Amino acid sequence: MTIRGLLVGALCLTALPAEAQRTNKPVLHGRHWVAITGKPLGATAGAMMFAKGGNAIDAACAMLGATSTMWDVLSWGGETQALVFNPNTGKVVGINALGTAPTGATVDFFKNKDLKYPPEYGPLAAVTPGTPGGLMVMLAEYGTLSLEDVLMPSVQMAEGYPIESSAVGSIGQEKDRIREWPYSAAVFLPHAGEERETPVAGEIFRQSDLAQTLRKLIEAEADALAAGMSRKEAIYAAYDRFYRGDIAEELVRGTQEQGGLITMEDLDRWQVYIEEPVMTGYKGIQVYKLTSWVQGPVMLQALNMLESMDLKAMGYNSTRYIHALYQVMNMTFADRDFYYGDPYFPPAEPMEGLLSKEYANARAATIDWTQNDPNIGPGDPYPFQGETNPFAEYLEQWSAINPPAGGDAADMEDFYAGTTSIQAADAEGWVVSVTPSGGWIPAVIAGNTGIGLSQRMQSFVLDPAENPYNLVEPGKRPRATLTPGMALKDGKPYLSFAVQGGDSQDQNLLQFFLNMVEFDMNVQQAVEAANINSFQLKGSFGDHESRPGRLLLQDGVPDWVRRELRQLGYSLTFSARTSGPITAIYFDREHGTLWGAASDHGEDYGIAW
Repeated sequence: MTIRGLLVGALCLTALPAEAQRTNKPVLHGRHWVAITGKPLGATAGAMMFAKGGNAIDAACAMLGATSTMWDVLSWGGETQALVFNPNTGKVVGINALGTAPTGATVDFFKNKDLKYPPEYGPLAAVTPGTPGGLMVMLAEYGTLSLEDVLMPSVQMAEGYPIESSAVGSIGQEKDRIREWPYSAAVFLPHAGEERETPVAGEIFRQSDLAQTLRKLIEAEADALAAGMSRKEAIYAAYDRFYRGDIAEELVRGTQEQGGLITMEDLDRWQVYIEEPVMTGYKGIQVYKLTSWVQGPVMLQALNMLESMDLKAMGYNSTRYIHALYQVMNMTFADRDFYYGDPYFPPAEPMEGLLSKEYANARAATIDWTQNDPNIGPGDPYPFQGETNPFAEYLEQWSAINPPAGGDAADMEDFYAGTTSIQAADAEGWVVSVTPSGGWIPAVIAGNTGIGLSQRMQSFVLDPAENPYNLVEPGKRPRATLTPGMALKDGKPYLSFAVQGGDSQDQNLLQFFLNMVEFDMNVQQAVEAANINSFQLKGSFGDHESRPGRLLLQDGVPDWVRRELRQLGYSLTFSARTSGPITAIYFDREHGTLWGAASDHGEDYGIAW
């Protein structure tokens, strides 16, 4: 066994002193700013904004544009979710830029096509684009630079950048599906008719239509400024051109030509919400997540359940610790799978009850410490907010309509698919955590816009007994997996964190947070540390499968822990990689510095000064 393998094995019993833990990447130290995202070129775009005198919001928006242009498991037609700490108010706000189901996207529409869920791919998988609106609203409300400043790195990349091997691999794997959509084929298969149709790593990858669309946004801003509008008004003029002007017209035309449903009215009605996130306290730390339209509250529910347990005494990744996490996560994700949905549509999600400490304690009291419970279902939070559950009859039949899937965990690539993450912070105190996603390869490109459409429709359900809050309906947002995190201590930023990886996101972020708070790891150690993953929850993609008792462990877990877990009823799988790439910033109040981190599981990269 290698030295690293021995170290990981030792960590499976207890956390070593912080100074004894080696990492594959160093901590990223900064005094003035930190910019981290899913690709090195994306991080450079963020650094360019700081060099122009911009703040963390400007940098985050530039990174969002750059990674969308690079198809870093997302594109411009996807969705954006963010938490922003505003140092002027001392408040954390949420940015809800998730697209909505278009006109005609109803339960009956998809059932008449003999579908159990909306499709994974193609024009009928698309919700309205959210990322352009999310970027422009964040920039207008909290940034300092112009839209032209922030979009120029993306324009230059759309005009041609050296494509990376990960994107080339995705294109190669999906080229048969890409050929179904002519505008996508024209972009992704630049060597059509040749022996190799796809680009090769390092080749200059050009997206002329996308470059033209981005330049139209810059042009709209410039015209508005020339007409005497303010900086903010000019950015919103560009927003209007995208969602109501000629860009919208071509996006709708190109989508409908290929069989999609999006209309001009859908784009006009869609809006970005600036909203209040949900929060819970954990041992004096205030942890923030977006609310029920994403899975973020499950981490808060889990922290509420774990707060009364002596996790440090259990030992880091010991059998008892792993069992505790697995049972708690399964309870909270079962609640997610039944109760979470778009809070702007009735029925109202019972978030008060779900996030109450009393509900958490009641759920934790039901844990069986002698074996895994493969039949964990949703609880009933309504009594904890003084109400009666209007869907009690569905709870009784929930397990029956959600049978476990067969097959291997290897079949669950969707579990880790999608998303990038963005972290930015500056000396003024602005902090932003973003998990944009959607429109990943293979995406349907909407006509001559260069915009790859989202595939988020598949996260809706069609059966109210499965989740009465997340039924597809025109104008409604699907409950997404995307979940940035932020934590304050004594009213000041303590941590900003996010991760890619579908349904694994809040599992991994929960463990990252506990690594720091309970096991005294520094931020880089915490993002690289071995995680566990449960597959017992219902997946949010494809066929929404569940595999009770399936547990993913890091390769270095020792034999005795494996044996004890099997005795508790777990079916074990192993991997060198047990999380998506986590990115984070820790705020060192003692020294007034920023500690950036990006795990070693992907291409995520950061720059600091």
